[in-house]
Amino acid sequence: MADVPMDVASQSVTALDAGTVAQAPVLPPVPTDPVKAAGLERASIRIEGPLETALVQAAGPEVGPALAQVVTRTLVWWVRVPGEILRGDTLDVLYQRRPSEEPLVYAVRFVSGKTGQTHRAYRYQPAGETNAHYYLPGGDELELRMEHSPIDSYEQITSLLRDGRGHKGVDFRAPVGTTVRAPFAGVVKRKNWNFGSNGNCIELVESGGKGRRALFLHLSELPRTVQAGMRVSAGQVLAQSGNTGHSFAPHLHYQLMQGEDRVLDPFDQHKTFRGALVATQKASFEAEVQRLDGLLGTSVAGK
Repeated sequence: MADVPMDVASQSVTALDAGTVAQAPVLPPVPTDPVKAAGLERASIRIEGPLETALVQAAGPEVGPALAQVVTRTLVWWVRVPGEILRGDTLDVLYQRRPSEEPLVYAVRFVSGKTGQTHRAYRYQPAGETNAHYYLPGGDELELRMEHSPIDSYEQITSLLRDGRGHKGVDFRAPVGTTVRAPFAGVVKRKNWNFGSNGNCIELVESGGKGRRALFLHLSELPRTVQAGMRVSAGQVLAQSGNTGHSFAPHLHYQLMQGEDRVLDPFDQHKTFRGALVATQKASFEAEVQRLDGLLGTSVAGK
């Protein structure tokens, strides 16, 4: 092969260098907000007044009011709302907006002056289970469960007597058709007495002289066998949960009364317990806690 003249070789190298220089420079990657990358948002507040006001200021008026309602459902298991939420308490929330639905909260961290503790809860759905629930860092469920519960399974308790809303019962969010059972032996007093408001409904009077009355509202279609005067045993199937009457989402409203006017708190009347993750679910849960804690970052209390 013939030798290439030095001047030609130099021109070739010069042309190659020029082409290399002409290429666009490689820019470093743009930093990404890990919370946004996860499809979530974070609200961090120091409470100096009403909780809803603080969350509206942090999250905006479009999502703030609904976010306050969802967050309250976790706080009520630690303090009474609103009376035990104090000025200076801090709150960090990870949530996801959903069109035409309330926001989905994934993690809550609440520093309480009332209890002197930092409370945390995480949304987690174990493999193979129908519903996600909120869990404490150790793997116990946040919400208490009732022995002899009127409903077999549910996603979340969305209303309590102690949540400051003035609601007279406990609301269990559950798909339409979830089994509803008698919490005690009794006699069916009436059904469908105020369909426009209550939807399909049943009233059960306890046997044995205690005088408690159980009301079940917003049921789906009632079995024709359920009639006034019918005697039922504890645990007997009465109906299925629904979304009838003045209801904004599928749920069961469960209300206990003493006599005509006295409202009873079911969580005082039933024995309660906390469910917990089994050992085989712990590793996955702990990984999710680590992920969510990383997204929560430093508490607003420490800023």
